[in-house]
Amino acid sequence: MVGDNMVLQQESSARLWGTATPSGKIEIRPSWNGEAVIAEADADGIWHAVVKTPVAGFDSHTITFTDTTDGDTVTATNVLIGEVWLASGQSNMQMPLKGYEPCPVNGGYDEVAESGRRAGSIRFLTVPLTQSYSPVDTVAASWVVPSPKTAPEFSAVAWHFAKRVSDVLGVPVGIVSAAYGGARVESWLPEEIVSGYSDISLDRDSIEAMVHWLRPVVMYNAMFVPVKDYTYKGILWYQGCSNVDSWETYATRLATMVSHWRDMIGEGEIPFYAVEIAPFDYGNDRSPYLREAQWDAIDMIPNSGMVATNDMAQPHERYNIHPAEKRTIGNRLGNLALNRTYGHTQFPVDAPRFKSLVPEEGRIKVVFDAPRNGLCRNYDIEGFEIAGEDKVFHPAQVVGIDDQKAFVILSSPEVASPKHVRYCFHDFKLGNMCGADFLPLVPFRSDR
Repeated sequence: MVGDNMVLQQESSARLWGTATPSGKIEIRPSWNGEAVIAEADADGIWHAVVKTPVAGFDSHTITFTDTTDGDTVTATNVLIGEVWLASGQSNMQMPLKGYEPCPVNGGYDEVAESGRRAGSIRFLTVPLTQSYSPVDTVAASWVVPSPKTAPEFSAVAWHFAKRVSDVLGVPVGIVSAAYGGARVESWLPEEIVSGYSDISLDRDSIEAMVHWLRPVVMYNAMFVPVKDYTYKGILWYQGCSNVDSWETYATRLATMVSHWRDMIGEGEIPFYAVEIAPFDYGNDRSPYLREAQWDAIDMIPNSGMVATNDMAQPHERYNIHPAEKRTIGNRLGNLALNRTYGHTQFPVDAPRFKSLVPEEGRIKVVFDAPRNGLCRNYDIEGFEIAGEDKVFHPAQVVGIDDQKAFVILSSPEVASPKHVRYCFHDFKLGNMCGADFLPLVPFRSDR
């Protein structure tokens, strides 16, 4: 990770490391101030150091590393100072601008064609798909400069995030992409934590018998541990599909993962911004419970946020777990960072969420937490269901709405005395209610 084309976090104590003569000394000299930093290698020749970085800018820097024992010198060139984010999860974060066969990314090759314009402002380090039964300390990857030749492999979501943040802040952005298609949250946790989960076997034969993307621990060892020592501003996360059948434990395990990752990265409670899994027909109607657990986790995790995605799939994508629209998701993640991390509060980030309900005669009033400008959609509204005490749900009609006070009134000829409400609480149900900033209403159930 430490080498040519890297982006170092601005105004930080950026961590660097490498190997040299055992027990020798290494002189590290960055070009932005010319001041030498001395590190000492251990008996195995491994050294770590910290350099103070300046404010971000588009100037290209060098860092020279000299082994004072034998005089060997290595120079890292084309180094930028900016904002660095770790992007992880499963296939929808891994999904590159070139898409998957037969799942394209909407506008992906338009981005590829224009990617060379970002050579001086965005850099990617993409961790290859690897697994290990024990922690490893190196990764077969290096920092890459965007071009039409290299950009097809960049995470589409992270690419659009990087563009949004770079454009607004006017600084370079570095993305470390470490995502593995199909991985469970347990895949990204260490053995000492997963060993306490009674539903997960760490027997080597049991793990080998699993489909490779469902294996616990091994992605953590091979894809997180090697990059954990880099200095990050925050974490981006898009994962959950493979935990649909174990939604009951997801919130606490994701919160545990975030706490552990933050401890390993060592920069305190850095931001954690996640993406709600998009509509997809899993065939068992369990994914709404997983989405609910995702929001539960966000409520548990300090300094976190979530991108709502109920509007991010098209009707024809019912059986496509990789919806094509990645630009908007990346932009929404960017807005989260800009609003909550960088103080640009003009960017909307709070999707409407269920707040309360009031049963009335033959109908039910549903109130939402829509903190920014209320509701937008006020006609032809889809996605609501209501039920009586029997909890048998029927499609509901909106018979009243107040955009500013953010409530709707629902009724159904099949429900004489409504008591409960659900909205898009299915594997694949596309609603159209949104806030005044076009952020979609988060699917919910009042009968929890």
